[in-house]
Amino acid sequence: MSRRVVRQSKFRHVFGQAAKADQAYEDIRVSKVTWDSSFCAVNPKFLAIIVEAGGGGAFIVLPLAKTGRVDKNYPLVTGHTAPVLDIDWCPHNDNVIASASDDTAIMVWQIPDYTPMRNITEPIITLEGHSKRVGILSWHPTARNVLLSAGGDNMIIIWNVGTGEVLLSLDDMHPDVIHSVCWNSNGSLLATTCKDKTLRIIDPRKGQVVAERFAAHEGMRPMRAVFTRQGHIFTTGFTRMSQRELGLWDPNNFEEPVALQEMDTSNGVLLPFYDPDSSIVYLCGKGDSSIRYFEITDEPPFVHYLNTFSSKEPQRGMGFMPKRGLDVSKCEIARFYKLHERKCEPIIMTVPRKSDLFQDDLYPDTPGPEPALEADEWLSGQDADPVLISLRDGYVPPKHRELRVTKRNILDVRPPSVPRRSQSASDAPLSVRSTLLHPGPIYISPYRPYTTRPLCPPPQQQHTLETLLEEIKALRERVQAQEQRITALENMLCELVDCTD
Repeated sequence: MSRRVVRQSKFRHVFGQAAKADQAYEDIRVSKVTWDSSFCAVNPKFLAIIVEAGGGGAFIVLPLAKTGRVDKNYPLVTGHTAPVLDIDWCPHNDNVIASASDDTAIMVWQIPDYTPMRNITEPIITLEGHSKRVGILSWHPTARNVLLSAGGDNMIIIWNVGTGEVLLSLDDMHPDVIHSVCWNSNGSLLATTCKDKTLRIIDPRKGQVVAERFAAHEGMRPMRAVFTRQGHIFTTGFTRMSQRELGLWDPNNFEEPVALQEMDTSNGVLLPFYDPDSSIVYLCGKGDSSIRYFEITDEPPFVHYLNTFSSKEPQRGMGFMPKRGLDVSKCEIARFYKLHERKCEPIIMTVPRKSDLFQDDLYPDTPGPEPALEADEWLSGQDADPVLISLRDGYVPPKHRELRVTKRNILDVRPPSVPRRSQSASDAPLSVRSTLLHPGPIYISPYRPYTTRPLCPPPQQQHTLETLLEEIKALRERVQAQEQRITALENMLCELVDCTD
C-alpha cells in the first residue's frame, strides 16, 4: 500500500490578504495607456504610480504613510511631453526614481522627503539617445548610478546617470521590439525577450549573445523572463493555441526546458515578480483578479504551485515591495500594491507562525541600499554580489541622500579662458582679438607687415587678467558655500517633517 507524501516546504501555507480600506490609497487616476508595464513602483519610503495627465505624461509619488483619499491637487512629477510608460526606483537611493516615456526621453528625478508645494518639473538629468519611445527601465543591482533602458528602436542603452554618459549601446542584437529585460543577481548578464520569439542571454560588456532559445513559448503574444537564484531563467508566455504558459530554462542547455506548464486561456500578459530570498515567483496578469505563486526548487517538478490570491476587481498594474521594506514582526514575506481604476490597494503575503520572535529561516540577509561597485569599475569588467544586510532589527530607511550629476566636458580639463565681451570680436580692438587667439598680444613688424610673434603682455593687461581670475575664483567659492547652505536647510526641513510626523 502506497502512501502519498506531502512535499515539505515552509512556504506551503503562504496566504495573501488585502489591507484594510483605511490603508489603501484612494482617488488616484491610474494611467490608461496601452502598455505592458506594471505602472507602479514602490520602495521602503515611497509609492509611485503612473497617472492620467493632460498635455504630457506624469506620475504621482506618495509617502507610504499617506494613505486614504489623495487630494486632487496633490503635486505630480511632470516633465515628459508624452505619456509615461515605465518608472523604476533606484535600489541604492530611495529618493531617486527614473521615468521613461513615449517622447523618447528618460528622466531621473530627486524626490524630497517632505511633500512639495507644487509639481516637480525639473529632473536631475535627462538622458536622450533613443529615437523611438522608451518602455523599459531597469537599474543595475550592484553598481552605483547604472541604468538600463530599452526602446521601440530595438536598442538597449546602459547609462551612467552620475555623468549622463552612455556606457554601452546594444543596437544590433534584437531585430524587433524588446518585450522585457532583466539583470542577473550581480549584474553581469541580461535576459531579454523579443517579438521575434527569441529568449537571449547577453553579456553587455562584451556585446555578445551568450545563449539563445527560439520559441521558448510558441505563441506570438509577449513573453517575460527573469533570472532565478540558481541561475536558471523563469519565463511566462503563450502557447500556439493562446494558452498562458510558464517555463524554467537552464542557460547552459537551452534545448529542453527544465519545466514547462500550461495555465489557462486568459489574454493578459503574466508579469513575474521573483523573490530570490525565498525562491518564490508571483505571477500577476494584467486584467486578472488573482495572483498565483510558485516555489522554484531543485526537486522535480522544479516549479511547485503554492496557492492563489483572488479578489473581485481586476488589476491595472502591480507594485512589488523590496524585502527590506517588509514588516518582519508579522512574518510578511511579500507585499504588493494592486492598481485599480481609481485606487491602489496593498496586498500582504504572510507565512503563519505562532512565535513573535524573528524568523531566521524566513529572512536571510537581503540586498541593502549600498552599492558594491562604482559605474567605472563595473564597466572595466569587475563583478560583485550585492551588499547584504540583516533584517533582524527591522530596516530604517536612511535620510535624504542627494544624487549629484557631474557632466564631463572640455572645461574640466582646459584652463579658464578670458570671459566673453558684450561686443563682437570684429568690433573689438586688436589687443582683445589677439588675446582670444594667442597666449599674448601680437606685435606687428613695420618691415614685414604680416609677420607676427607673441610678446609678454604689458603689466596693466596682466593685472586685469589676474583680477578677472581672482573674481571668478571668489564667485565659485561663493556658489559652493550657497550649495552647502541649501543642503543644510533641506536636511533641517526633513528633520522637522520627521518630528511633526
